[in-house]
Amino acid sequence: MKVSIIVSILNSHEILRRQLLYWQQMNLPDDVEIIYLDDGSDPPLEDTVGIKNLKIHKTYDTRPWTVGLARNIGARIAKGEYYLMTDIDYIIPWEAIDTVRNFDGPKIRFQRRFGVLTEDGKLCTDLKILEEYGLMPWRIKKKKNYVPPHPNNFAMRKDVFWKLGGYSENRMNEAYPKCTDDGGFKMRFVALQKKGLYPDHPERPTLYMFPSGQYCSETDVDYNPFNLFHTHTRKTKENVYWQRGKK
Repeated sequence: MKVSIIVSILNSHEILRRQLLYWQQMNLPDDVEIIYLDDGSDPPLEDTVGIKNLKIHKTYDTRPWTVGLARNIGARIAKGEYYLMTDIDYIIPWEAIDTVRNFDGPKIRFQRRFGVLTEDGKLCTDLKILEEYGLMPWRIKKKKNYVPPHPNNFAMRKDVFWKLGGYSENRMNEAYPKCTDDGGFKMRFVALQKKGLYPDHPERPTLYMFPSGQYCSETDVDYNPFNLFHTHTRKTKENVYWQRGKK
């Protein structure tokens, strides 16, 4: 197995339905597996979906924001040489997967663009459709479908992931966004790079991301078009977007 795609999911049943349609239409090769981690959904997600090399596992943890735990569980289950980790609001095109399949370095970072999966599981990047899904018109006019990079999506060789200690599981009682450890995980990798290990890989394949939260509203970081995602609030003192919107 070359690539294990690892995604945690919480109470985002409609997005999962669309993702499954998307994977069915892609017909992935045998050296790619997909692992979804049901991180306490209510009702629980079905663990048998009939798609080759795709499984839904449960973390059996109902605390909010336990993405780090879910990613570690997925990594322990995974059979692939590389872990491709994203969140459920990402859409992974074949080009990105194939880049990882043909990669032999330590890590690949991705660039991000806005996109959606339509109800029939098709990837759509049409700007008018993105506006219908909530992306603010001024952002579309200024940046089209560009999204700044974020450390919550990457592909990494298995041995490197565990050399970094995986994700921290000591922060899951903290408020969003601290609890994910994305920043800490990235900085541990950067620290090794500064010691001369793991040269940076210049290629940046594209992932697509549903617009939500601060990308759709100046003041509502919980903005959730069509109720596609979980309902845990992002309105915490740690969230700079929410603090900025209150002023």
